[in-house]
Amino acid sequence: MDTSTLKPQVSIIMGSTSDMPVMEKACQWLNDHHIAFEVNALSAHRTPEAVERFARDAKGRGVKVIIAAAGMAAALPGVIAAQTTLPVIGVPIKGMLDGLDALLSIVQMPPGIPVATVGVNGAMNAAILAAQMIALADDDVAREVASHKATLGSKIEKANKELSEIKYEYKTN
Repeated sequence: MDTSTLKPQVSIIMGSTSDMPVMEKACQWLNDHHIAFEVNALSAHRTPEAVERFARDAKGRGVKVIIAAAGMAAALPGVIAAQTTLPVIGVPIKGMLDGLDALLSIVQMPPGIPVATVGVNGAMNAAILAAQMIALADDDVAREVASHKATLGSKIEKANKELSEIKYEYKTN
């Protein structure tokens, strides 16, 4: 497939490329479900002008949802949300305080600057939430989300089958 003509619907922004091992799960989920995305590193503290420019230009480039990952002070999602009307999903990255510092930084936004927030290192949930937002106006993405959700139950059924094969003297199932 020639991806040069695709416009990203989701923009994944991270404060540093050191966040990529976590954000890979979001990239993989979007890729597997045929949702065009882009990935960039921008720092709210080291490249503030670039962050503002990105946030202001994203909608005009066709981006529908921004996923912003950051650790520690985790200002990136809020700074982006302050500069755009697009939905922003924050992914707190586990760091110094097991991600609690980043989680609280992202969740505690002032009135008028909302940032949806997933759990610490919750990149895949961020991708799914972005897809659900896009699915409101895109039937193809809605089918991808529905297909994914339909597979979730089978994983639990498989797990229960595997658990039933584990034997203990006093286990009753």
